[in-house]
Amino acid sequence: MRYAFRLAELLGHSPDRRKRPGTIKAIVEHTGLDRHQVAALLKNEAKYIPLEALSKLCDYLIDHGHARPSELPGALFAVKPENFWETLARRKSIEICVGVRQDEADSANANAWVVASDSVLVGEMLNGISTLGGNAKMLSPAKGDAEEDERGQLAQPERLQQTLVWSPGHVSDEESHERARRVHQDFAEAQGDKALVCIGSVKSNPVAEMIFAEAFGCTPFASEDDLDDSSSRACPFFLRYREKDPKPNAASAGVQLSKNDKVDKPGIYYEQDDGTWVWAGGDKTTDAALVFYIYREPLGRFELVLSGFSGRATRLLAKTLASRSEEFWPPVYEEPGLQIGAYIVQYAVDEEDSDLLETDLSAAPKVIKLSAEAIRRRMERL
Repeated sequence: MRYAFRLAELLGHSPDRRKRPGTIKAIVEHTGLDRHQVAALLKNEAKYIPLEALSKLCDYLIDHGHARPSELPGALFAVKPENFWETLARRKSIEICVGVRQDEADSANANAWVVASDSVLVGEMLNGISTLGGNAKMLSPAKGDAEEDERGQLAQPERLQQTLVWSPGHVSDEESHERARRVHQDFAEAQGDKALVCIGSVKSNPVAEMIFAEAFGCTPFASEDDLDDSSSRACPFFLRYREKDPKPNAASAGVQLSKNDKVDKPGIYYEQDDGTWVWAGGDKTTDAALVFYIYREPLGRFELVLSGFSGRATRLLAKTLASRSEEFWPPVYEEPGLQIGAYIVQYAVDEEDSDLLETDLSAAPKVIKLSAEAIRRRMERL
């Protein structure tokens, strides 16, 4: 069993330098601890912590109202997850966000609806979280498995909620973006251990763009199609719209990789170690989906995007999560206090699926880990 130090989470301390309101200075002045030691503890990088330093931190948390005496020092430690579903299930609060649409002939908001394929994926997420991907029944609390919490019980969220946002093209861009920004900001500012699960691509769920933009330090809802070089793109993956698709401005999507690297084939692309881009799928015989998550471990903050290029790919992704979730863990990129998982799931299909109500689809999935080097290059730009 591995443990993580939760000081940053209890304080709501952001790793973003622009959002640090003197946290380190305040702790140093109150406790007399070394500044570098405090910084390492906030990043969960410290290899050990003296009992005296632990006592001083507990005093600081109590004096500033961040924890009650009865909760300490236990509240400062958390069990580190060992797999994809456990990472989610260990969050105390989980928010599942989906995009809603409305019939163009009916402008009444009361008639907004959720796409069927997204509903299938939401169902699989709930199943995976509640059963740890089907493994919960095989665990014995008496054996002290990693999936059990400190009380010997299986990890389960204390709070589960769903949030709706407007899909692009069904209300004004301003209203769609504002709703997405508010949902993402409310999640980021909420205290405690939490997860945000975003269902759908930027074509249907603008919160996905908010997650990508914050992860890679770019402006959300701003096209990067006019960049001179595709290597300058903020995201190491790219959704190329179909002609019939809504085409919201996005850093993670568009109609061309750059001015000098135009692509005509719709689908999902990803960058390799050497900077070249590869088409993963998006037509009648080869479809694709994206699984992306960013886990800020010191904050206990986990954000996940599950995005199929098509409705068929979305339903296929639900089946893949149910049967092959182990391929989405461990993360492909890690640095102190930060883990990123980025995967393309490529599906070889015989023909275009015409049954929109079919959920038990069959296709050969190939899980492709995105380049850790491509992600590293982008992290160095931040």
